[in-house]
Amino acid sequence: MNETLSGYLPIADYLPHSGRMVLLDRVVAIGRDTLSAATTIRADSPFCEEDAVGGWVGVEYMAQTIAALAGFEARSHGNTVKVGFLVGTRRYDCDVPAFHVGQTLMITARREFQADNGVAVMDCTIAIDGQTVASAQLSAYQPDNLDDYLKQA
Repeated sequence: MNETLSGYLPIADYLPHSGRMVLLDRVVAIGRDTLSAATTIRADSPFCEEDAVGGWVGVEYMAQTIAALAGFEARSHGNTVKVGFLVGTRRYDCDVPAFHVGQTLMITARREFQADNGVAVMDCTIAIDGQTVASAQLSAYQPDNLDDYLKQA
């Protein structure tokens, strides 16, 4: 395996995203039902304008952290990383209008509920320098078989 110094694979190996759409830099920690990831805002970061990424992008950072947890769990069981869908966001509270170039964001997703049908409810936070600046509860859905799901949709 191509492990990083932290012992985890590069975060892209846990995500169904690729290229510039991988918004996270690395996995920081994984525990039971939780994953923490980090990303540093750079001038060339996707969605960066005038040296900042809008606070609204925090929802996508959270969603990718959820996806990384699902990808880690899949790979841990010998399965492939599967596509999932963000189906709802409750109470996205962001105390900052933007994330600025040079800031490192610590994004944590913790599973609160997992149904047998693939729906999960996750509590998510974003912290900068140890201070929580954004929080939300996200609902995600990961179908067992994407092709079958898309045929039904």
